Amino acid sequence: MVTVYVLKSLSSGLLYVGITEDFDRRFKEHNSGKSKFTSGHIPWILIFKEEHSDFGKARRREKYLKSSSGKRWLKNLLEKGNSIDGVPCPTN
Repeated sequence: MVTVYVLKSLSSGLLYVGITEDFDRRFKEHNSGKSKFTSGHIPWILIFKEEHSDFGKARRREKYLKSSSGKRWLKNLLEKGNSIDGVPCPTN
């Protein structure tokens, strides 16, 4: 399974969209400073994640979430405070 995920920086409020085959390892890397981009915005919390059966589908979803319409969809999701896959979306 391939995971598409969105993290939120508690220090800057920045959102980060990523894709991985090993979410637990990747999430630890983001919060330990091993990822160049995300190291400047630690700590990170998970606000959205979904799993896909193949890499192609996951990559298309990641690209959508990084697009302006995908960002609007995420913003709407966060404003409503919805929960996806048991991950509560913060409302702040």
